Amino acid sequence: MASIHPTAIVDPAAEIDSGVSIGPYTVIGPHVRIGAGTSVGAHCVIEGHTTIGRDNRIFQFNSLGAIPQDKKYAGEPCELIIGDRNTIREFCTFNIGSPGDLGKTVVGHDNWIMAYVHLAHDCVVGDHTIFANNSQLAGHVEVGDWVILGGFTVVHQFVRIGAHAMTAMCSLLFADVPPFVMCQGQPAAARSMNFEGLRRRGFSAERIAVVKRMHKALYRDDLTLDQARERVATLALDLPEAQQDVDLMLGFLSRVAVQRGIVR
Repeated sequence: MASIHPTAIVDPAAEIDSGVSIGPYTVIGPHVRIGAGTSVGAHCVIEGHTTIGRDNRIFQFNSLGAIPQDKKYAGEPCELIIGDRNTIREFCTFNIGSPGDLGKTVVGHDNWIMAYVHLAHDCVVGDHTIFANNSQLAGHVEVGDWVILGGFTVVHQFVRIGAHAMTAMCSLLFADVPPFVMCQGQPAAARSMNFEGLRRRGFSAERIAVVKRMHKALYRDDLTLDQARERVATLALDLPEAQQDVDLMLGFLSRVAVQRGIVR
């Protein structure tokens, strides 16, 4: 049997693995599924069509799976999906998706999400991210793997943040942030690339040198975005090891909306 505090209210229809622990005064709805090894703290509400994977640590006072803050929502069975080994600190709010887009909000694996973080409907968060306190994501935001959001970062709806990117505290994002970019400001502007983060993740000096050349093409050589893409496409010719990094950047830039652009 799962370890469920006697004051918790768990709907009999909820699917709770025997290895789950649920703290006092927490409320679990009928369409919730929680995987083995996950712990849920006190005074949480987990509702909606919410699926939570294995070995997550959900601290007290979280609201997961509530309906989206979208006036068009009319009760459709949209979802919240949370992967494995995530840490979700106090007072976070993750909403389910909306029928006008994916119909689901998705959080990957091994993420470190600090207090008061908001994920609106249809956000997609990758793996190994860190969201500092009070990071706020509007609807339809995409966040790649290994992204770090500084405290009080605010992200406009439909913005995309590429893998390994990083924002400074109090950044305000109205445009897409390409992979590897560090940005800061209101509105945010690109400052550098996340070289220290790449070193910590085992990038070789040669791969980091290619990332530096990407930064030069995007931000230093006064090129249009199309010209910068053409330049980036050639950067792995002498270093096949960096092809994955070039492909990551090109794939991201190919989806940049004209009306939004990238942080500059």
